[in-house]
Amino acid sequence: MDFFYLGVLIFLFILATFDLSVGVANDAVNFLSPAVGAKAAKFRTILIVAAVGIFVGASSSSGMMDIARHGIFSPASYTLDDVMCVFLSVAATDVILLDIFNTLGMPTSTTVSMVFGLLGGSSALAMSKILSSGASYQDLINTDKALQVIIAIFLSVAIAFVFGLIVMWITRVVFTFNYKKHLRYSIALFGGISVTSIFYFLLVSGMKGSDLLKMLGVSEWVNTHHGTILVVGFIVFTILAQILHLLRVNIFKVVVLFGTFSLAMAFAGNDLVNFIGTPLAGLESFLDFTNHHGDVAAGNYTMDVLAGESHLPNKQLFLVCAGLIMTIAICTSKKARKVVETTVNLSRQDDGEEVFSSSRIARKTVRSVLSSTQAVLRFVPRKTKAWVNTRFNQDEAQISEGSAFDLVRASVNLVLAGLLIVVGTSLQLPLSTTYVAFMVAMGSSLADRAWGRETAVYRITGVLSVVGGWFITAGAALIMSFTIAMLCHVGGFIAMLLLIAVLVLVLYNNNRKFKKKQQQDENVDTLFRQLVRCPDKAQAWSLLVEHVGTTQRDLLTFTEKNLSDLSEGLVKDDVHILRNVGSAIDDTKNKWKRYRRKEILGMRKIDPMQAVEKNTWFHLGCNSATQIIYCLKRMLEPALEHVDNNFTPLPAACASELRAITAESVEYLARTREMIESGNFDKADAVLVDGNALKARISELRHQQQSRMQSEDSNIKVALLYLNTLQELQELISTSRHLLRAAKRFQK
Repeated sequence: MDFFYLGVLIFLFILATFDLSVGVANDAVNFLSPAVGAKAAKFRTILIVAAVGIFVGASSSSGMMDIARHGIFSPASYTLDDVMCVFLSVAATDVILLDIFNTLGMPTSTTVSMVFGLLGGSSALAMSKILSSGASYQDLINTDKALQVIIAIFLSVAIAFVFGLIVMWITRVVFTFNYKKHLRYSIALFGGISVTSIFYFLLVSGMKGSDLLKMLGVSEWVNTHHGTILVVGFIVFTILAQILHLLRVNIFKVVVLFGTFSLAMAFAGNDLVNFIGTPLAGLESFLDFTNHHGDVAAGNYTMDVLAGESHLPNKQLFLVCAGLIMTIAICTSKKARKVVETTVNLSRQDDGEEVFSSSRIARKTVRSVLSSTQAVLRFVPRKTKAWVNTRFNQDEAQISEGSAFDLVRASVNLVLAGLLIVVGTSLQLPLSTTYVAFMVAMGSSLADRAWGRETAVYRITGVLSVVGGWFITAGAALIMSFTIAMLCHVGGFIAMLLLIAVLVLVLYNNNRKFKKKQQQDENVDTLFRQLVRCPDKAQAWSLLVEHVGTTQRDLLTFTEKNLSDLSEGLVKDDVHILRNVGSAIDDTKNKWKRYRRKEILGMRKIDPMQAVEKNTWFHLGCNSATQIIYCLKRMLEPALEHVDNNFTPLPAACASELRAITAESVEYLARTREMIESGNFDKADAVLVDGNALKARISELRHQQQSRMQSEDSNIKVALLYLNTLQELQELISTSRHLLRAAKRFQK
């Protein structure tokens, strides 16, 4: 039996290794986004600073794992069997949820995932105990902790957003977008306040309870002299900032990099429990059982050892290893970069690439805010409005090429996030670093007028999607952990083996999908990055032609597949095929909008005279590609409604005709795609003629269908559906001809 628990324990540590990797990838948004968004340094330098902070924070952590040991459940009421089920369910839930969010590029909270995972897993075992022994739920579970986390979600979201908005607005009024012009008298004060705040955050939150401070013998002094630290720090750092400014050192970069280090260190030191708390608690439980159980079975041996402080031997070694794993993960994880990109894109100063579509609630919010703002501005004096507008003149923005925002906003994001975390910690509120960092960034971007009328609906939709994901994390962690713990408790060894197999399969599948999606987007994204950075207009033209050809080729490849699937789904009366086509069309529509915006930016990089010559064909190609997507959508919607309502399927004659004409259409699209991909348009005229002939055949089928509809025994619903499908197919072929003609004239 000891061998069985040892196996479970080994698997817990394997899961902890994965959890450290996926967890640091998701929480990277906390400390990387400001520096990356403002390009405070090279990406490699930023990674090194963050990696050092993570390693130092993890290695010097106090290793207090109280929340995993007895923060949620009462250890005296649980046996070794019980806690192993709970810890296994929490670790499995953490890894699965965080990996899913990383794959989607969405930041979430590792604290919420662990707390609600513990609540779900321990509740499953508590239900069993209540049914068998009549114990009270309140005696088994500490519900107050979960309630604190729920309250903290609302508080951290609202408070961080409001403070980010207010502080950024004041800072921008002081410095303006042309911040280098207003540094003489303000930079020393700003640098002193910022560095003091970050230093205070580092001591109070990042190194709270740190073994390093205890070794130096200053831990007690730091805890009792906060005022002295603030006053002395402000004086010293203000003088130092002025000296560095006179030496032409960019104080904002110093603040951003120091803040990145501090947040990374605090994250590693404080959030380490989210990743290794459960396996270390499991190890201590197992060691206590093997040393003291005597003849008591694991199912009867209570875990009183978890009720007190941890006395695990060689605990520091585990912390150092955890820090090393996290350091490697942050430097190598592509998913971490994707999560960071989500926050950066939502807070960027210019229009950029919008990764979210609009939503009804976002449109209503923008409309309400615009109306309220106009009503309030009526009472503001005209001179005051004019003066404030001069402080927010974005034409003077000093943003380095490729940056999403300037160093002033990056500094505010880091300093304010650190201060709010310190305040929350002092008030004993379990604020999430993810929530605070993300919402401060959103508030500061709103204050900076980055959410213009052209982008506000997309940004608000993105923020609501991320915030909604946080609540989904809590619910999903609770349900998943409850289910897994209950299955392991009932199924025993076999259920745990099945859990391991399912977990490996899910992780493999998620990573396979992520890599596939990355490979699909990597070529286009690489071309675009090369294009916007290219100083030579002739080379920029070559890159733009390649980019346009690649996106048009991909669109036609998508159209070939989904046109065939749509036809088969309609003929076979298969609603699942049609729903998959619908999801693919929506994804492609959003992706194509982003590609079009990128290529318009690319047109600005080429020679102006060449742009005038090619503009017509460029926009004709873009419009044709958009219309192809909408043709598919107009074909799909009535077909999906018809099949989903279980209406009469297509008659055999219509099904046969549709399959044949769809096959011809797909073949024609393939010929068009091959021509655009190769750039060889020698046979373009012949393909255009064939396309015209194909349109004529579809038109003939339409006339045949119209004649059929005159028959009294024909089903009107299915007849109209088939007629609509033929009309949209004819329009699709016509639009693809326009695309071919535009591609030929654009590339030549």
